[in-house]
Amino acid sequence: MRLSLRARLMIIGVSGLAAALAVGGLVLIGALGYALERTVDTEALKTAEAVARLAGENALPDPLPVAGGQVRVQVIDGQGRIRAASIDADRLVPMLYPAELQRFRDGERDRFYLPGRRLGLSGPVRVVAVPAGPSNDPQTVLVAKSTADVKHSLTVVRTILLISFPLLHIALAAVAWRVIGATLRPVEALRAGAEEITGGARPGRLPLPASHDEIHRLAVTLNGMLGRLESARARQRTFVADAAHELRSPLANMRTQLEVAQRLGPATDWPAVADDLLADTQRLSRLVDDLLLLARFDDVNAGPPRAAGPVELSELMTSVAERYPAAPLRVVPPRFPLWVVGEPDALARILANLVDNAVRHTTSEVLLEAGPGGWSGPAYHLVTVTDDGPGIPAEERDRVFDRFTRLDDARARDAGGAGLGLAIVRQLVRRQGGTVTLSDAAPGLRVEVRLPVGERPTAVRPPAQRPPGNDDEPPLGDDDDQPPLGDDDQSPLRDDDQSVSGDDGQLALRDDGQLALRDDGQRAPGEAPGRSVQTGSARPTTATE
Repeated sequence: MRLSLRARLMIIGVSGLAAALAVGGLVLIGALGYALERTVDTEALKTAEAVARLAGENALPDPLPVAGGQVRVQVIDGQGRIRAASIDADRLVPMLYPAELQRFRDGERDRFYLPGRRLGLSGPVRVVAVPAGPSNDPQTVLVAKSTADVKHSLTVVRTILLISFPLLHIALAAVAWRVIGATLRPVEALRAGAEEITGGARPGRLPLPASHDEIHRLAVTLNGMLGRLESARARQRTFVADAAHELRSPLANMRTQLEVAQRLGPATDWPAVADDLLADTQRLSRLVDDLLLLARFDDVNAGPPRAAGPVELSELMTSVAERYPAAPLRVVPPRFPLWVVGEPDALARILANLVDNAVRHTTSEVLLEAGPGGWSGPAYHLVTVTDDGPGIPAEERDRVFDRFTRLDDARARDAGGAGLGLAIVRQLVRRQGGTVTLSDAAPGLRVEVRLPVGERPTAVRPPAQRPPGNDDEPPLGDDDDQPPLGDDDQSPLRDDDQSVSGDDGQLALRDDGQLALRDDGQRAPGEAPGRSVQTGSARPTTATE
């Protein structure tokens, strides 16, 4: 049976305290014994020094007066004879053997431990030796003092400790049990609250302890986690409900069309039914693709984004504009190439979603333009999509980036939107390291996308060719005196251009890579359709056929 946390903590605490008390008791007994022995040595030394002074004055009384019945004193001359002794001391046999006396005279020792029975005293005896007498008559004073009182005191202390330690441990265990229980009571309250929340399957919060300690901080953290989980669950429920509703609409349309066609029988216009079903199927496919894309954004275990590279905005805008008729979309390309960092497919999806949304709600025109942004902080380029539709109220501009959000009848499901376009835009822009904001266009709505500036890639030019019929002329671009083509925005021929204009006409790049001169403003034979620029201008324009 596994013990509870409370019991384990109590056992660990009491065991540690018992070990500490045991070590403390041993240290106490050792220190007390050392102190008492030092006291015995000090008293014996004082007595020996007093007798030595009398011996030096040749005034030794006989017997020697001493205080206490556990003290023996002898004065021994150089031949080992006893000159004087206390009343209870032996007058014939010195306390120390000749070898011990010799060790004292040699300076090796001045204190000795002797058995008490040797001197007629109880317990071990401490003997102190002190030199005395004149130099011509050296003498030795021996004072023996019993340590029985020291041993008795230590025995009493040991007995008290042995009796008090178990009682103290029991008392400490009881106190520790109550203290640990009071400490763990908030933890039990948290457990009960969590069980109630889990069992009830309802939102709730854990009780907060009154003490602002680690458990209080744990409860605050867990409540924050529960709040986030509840918010995530609410978003998931809303997402599932909205997704089911969006999927049900085209499915219901398809079912209705098939039921009507079935009832009409031979009179059914099956090509029209097929067109309607194909439109609903495409709508379902787009919706499922959008849902999968948003699900990948929510997946924390999803892999890193694709490698981002430099993307030229004018080319990107042109590729997006090709999907729409000339009206209502109007594209204003930048005056010079603007390079941003990002995934080409993601950037194209951003512009396509914004243009789709603007075209759906505009009254007359949608303006797509790009230009350089700020340089004081992180460098960025700005792409704007402006429409003259009903716009979005300022208080709703944050909410429209939520999934399945439609604000009014103009943005209803029948208009073709599922409320996922702006949500995808925000996620994609964030993955590119940019920002997206909404503002008034008076009238209409302006969407501003800021994308980080990228470095212009090194362009690869076609090999220099000789113009037909001029075999004596060096190849174009081989003359060291000529400036390199495409290295400066003011050069006549740019890396990304197809033709240039001069005073005598235009040079056009043909399909076979040859440069042909034209002077009538029409396409030269074999000329590839592309862009042309005026000499000295950095603004690209679309070549007309």
